[in-house]
Amino acid sequence: MSGAGTEGTHDGGAVGGREPWQWDEATWRGHVDAVRAGRPLRPARWPNGARVAVALSFDSDHETIPLRNDETQPGKLSQGEYGARAGVPRILKLLRDRSVPATFFMPAVSGLLHPGEVRAYVDAGHEVALHGWIHERNMQLAASDERDLAFRAADTLEALSGRRPVGIRTPSWDFSDNTLAISRELGLLYDSSLMADDEPYEILDHGEPTGMVEIPVEWIRDDAPYFTMDRYTSSRPYTPPRGVLSLWRDEFDLALEEGGLFQLTMHPHVIGHRSRFAVLRELLDHIGAFDVWYATHEELAAYVKRECPPPA
Repeated sequence: MSGAGTEGTHDGGAVGGREPWQWDEATWRGHVDAVRAGRPLRPARWPNGARVAVALSFDSDHETIPLRNDETQPGKLSQGEYGARAGVPRILKLLRDRSVPATFFMPAVSGLLHPGEVRAYVDAGHEVALHGWIHERNMQLAASDERDLAFRAADTLEALSGRRPVGIRTPSWDFSDNTLAISRELGLLYDSSLMADDEPYEILDHGEPTGMVEIPVEWIRDDAPYFTMDRYTSSRPYTPPRGVLSLWRDEFDLALEEGGLFQLTMHPHVIGHRSRFAVLRELLDHIGAFDVWYATHEELAAYVKRECPPPA
């Protein structure tokens, strides 16, 4: 799905032997217009008169990130196993105690490794949504491979959960030239991988409305950039947990002031550690002092799409 009138690439580098500063207008405009934010999907009111919508999500990657990277040593895999073994039980208990629904974006391989976890999500009333096959980097895949993995993942999660997923968060939020076409072929209600707004919007495909809802993400509202640790690279948990709490609380407070959406992305193997989990509990204490509507991503997408119909 490269832009109309372009000679598309995956990495934004030189195209057809030309550097970006040599592109004609049709080329650079074609790239920009390929996938774009359309009309805002911000309803006049939230259910039950709530002042703000809150959509919590957890990317249950577990062992798939080291597997994706061909890192099969026990040490790396154990870091991912922590999410399933220790993080998820803490998260599910907290959500149950607070009566808060959430969306769990799960690579299919994670689901196959932990089928009981998928059932636990469903039994607790949470949403299970697509997050790739093995947390693959779809920007490096041929269109046919990306499509095959997406459909295999949907079939697998449907078999494990008893319900076909209606939403996707692409692994690492990578969005290739082919991702939107594949998501539309899957008949998905929403995507949660793009970053063009704070509030939900309709995705445009080369200027044409798709009917798909985007529930935007942002690295500010993701736990991994703050807490990732890799001894062989510069990735270090430089931000203290309560520093992250301050950032997230400010994000929520302004969403409350604007009457909009507060969306948060977390990972069981990241947020599930004790000092970080304390931050999540404190954040929910803060949010719970206000009149909010907690929703899964599916519930949010369905609501804004219904309340914000296309202009006649």
